[in-house]
Amino acid sequence: METAHSQDRQRVRDLGIKIGILETGHWNAITDVEGVKVGHETIIEGDDIRTGVTAILPHPGNMFLDRVPAAVYVGNGFGKALGFTQVQELGELETPLALTNTMSIFTAANGVADYMLNLPGNENVFSVNPVVGETNDGWLNDIRARVVEIDHVHKAIEAAESGRVAEGNVGAGTGVRALGFKSGIGTASRQLPENRGGYTIGVLVQSNFGGILTINGAPAGEELENHYMAVSMHESDPRQADISYENIAALENYTPSNQSVRLDPNEDADGSIMIVVATDAPITSRNLERLAKRAFLGIARVGGFASNGSGDYVIAFSTHPDVRNNLDNTGLTQTNTELKNDAMTPLFLAAVEATEEAILNSVFMAETMTGTQGRTIESIPVNEVMEILKKYRAVEP
Repeated sequence: METAHSQDRQRVRDLGIKIGILETGHWNAITDVEGVKVGHETIIEGDDIRTGVTAILPHPGNMFLDRVPAAVYVGNGFGKALGFTQVQELGELETPLALTNTMSIFTAANGVADYMLNLPGNENVFSVNPVVGETNDGWLNDIRARVVEIDHVHKAIEAAESGRVAEGNVGAGTGVRALGFKSGIGTASRQLPENRGGYTIGVLVQSNFGGILTINGAPAGEELENHYMAVSMHESDPRQADISYENIAALENYTPSNQSVRLDPNEDADGSIMIVVATDAPITSRNLERLAKRAFLGIARVGGFASNGSGDYVIAFSTHPDVRNNLDNTGLTQTNTELKNDAMTPLFLAAVEATEEAILNSVFMAETMTGTQGRTIESIPVNEVMEILKKYRAVEP
């Protein structure tokens, strides 16, 4: 097994692309929320395997015994998310979160459950709700091989750490593509001013969806002529038809008469995105669901539109100790101290901005990759994009 890390790429903020008005946390990552850790297990084997697992731990303790409030928002339900209905019903997380590919989600759930059952203190646990999300990396990865094993899940969880988060072609982002280019894992954070609570919002995404790439308001996808329906919008295209996920392979041998159009199977708009939102603000599941809904707006800001075949999910949780459900409390009631509704607006803005920047980081940090059947997805052409952003004054001088 080989691993690949895309850390020779630059994040959008390092390139002078400033998203939004709020300040970032120290790492500009989901790990800026105290206690949150992220781990990856990247699986690259031979010419055909390009996949992996990413694990997000809300806190370093036993999550079954010390549960965090959580909520789910489903933007478009074309996905195989596991464990989400119990989160919706009870409003809490009792395991780490795992992300992987569509056909490995069941193994990943077994891996998370196995990890939890073997933790000290859980010897008498007879039910556990592993929460796992997925996107389909089958364009670059031989997804039918289902190579992810329980041990890979354990390694991702055990590798989880705070601080800087690896992005791009790592973990669950190894074989994915988005908005016309290679993508992967991306993350970002926002820090509220002290007079608005000083809370932190962190976002991590697994990007694998189509659309018309927009960067800080600039129509980068259109300028590059690499976006959803770029081929079929040209009158010279003899098919004049939408290109679905199922028949996308027909593009491989198609040569448009207009050679300025980048021939790329990414014209397909289907795929999926998983968005994980963490905060240290004291909010419970009701307002966490409202927060998750706002994070979904970040997809639209980069040019996504939740196509028919895209599974678009957000799961949000709070790490604040005052709103956790600690099973050591055997009483019939518990008392929470949480934010008022009218204190949520700054958090909503933070979630939108952090999601937008996390998605862009997932694209800018990914490297060109060749996978199964010799298929290649190119990385975003940074120099060309920067010229476009200068044209539209979307980058700091």
